[in-house]
Amino acid sequence: MTARRSLVRPLVVALGVAATLEALAYRLGRTYGSTPAERTLALPGDEIVRAPTAVTDHAITIDAGPEYVWPWLVQMGWGRAGWYTARWVDLLLFPANGPSAEELVPELQHIELGTFIPDGPPETECGLIVEGLEPERALILHSTTHLPLSWRKRAAADWSWAFVLTPLAEGRTRFHFRSRWTTRPWWLTAGVALTIVPADLVMSRDMLRGVKARSERLAEQERGRMST
Repeated sequence: MTARRSLVRPLVVALGVAATLEALAYRLGRTYGSTPAERTLALPGDEIVRAPTAVTDHAITIDAGPEYVWPWLVQMGWGRAGWYTARWVDLLLFPANGPSAEELVPELQHIELGTFIPDGPPETECGLIVEGLEPERALILHSTTHLPLSWRKRAAADWSWAFVLTPLAEGRTRFHFRSRWTTRPWWLTAGVALTIVPADLVMSRDMLRGVKARSERLAEQERGRMST
């Protein structure tokens, strides 16, 4: 009996630590970088998924104006410019994709309402549709295809992404990224809560930092050209 108790206690402690870490990852996966006020804002695209089962809000301040941020957003996508995450994140979450672009790609700068943005190899039929477009202000994407093809007759995922740029004083920008989704059935919803939301912390944090670094570098290059 004593030996059994000595095994049960460490197991209970380990389970408690794991639950705490999962709760923290879930919390950060929904809120990293954003303020409480930002999480209550009505954003363009909120109307696409009206009754979401999960919402994430992430944000970062960029020391460059929206005109230096916007070009990076419109060229995002699988097989396009990527999602501006570090290479190890690409390999972890998007192993079939190439590295994210470090430069602007002129042929990827034109998108319009209805443009399909791939988020996987063509055979997956996975991607996003541009449903809102306000240049240098907001890019709204929507997907119902972020599930394996074999799952789509018995499960569903309806997702929206809003990338919103708010100009700040001194030529800076607040970059706010919100996702809203609903899933069914229950096992998919539970899986999303346990895995996708915590993983969103890694992907979204890295993407925000990637966009920030590229936008600030572009602004610095422009200032350099103007000073010569």
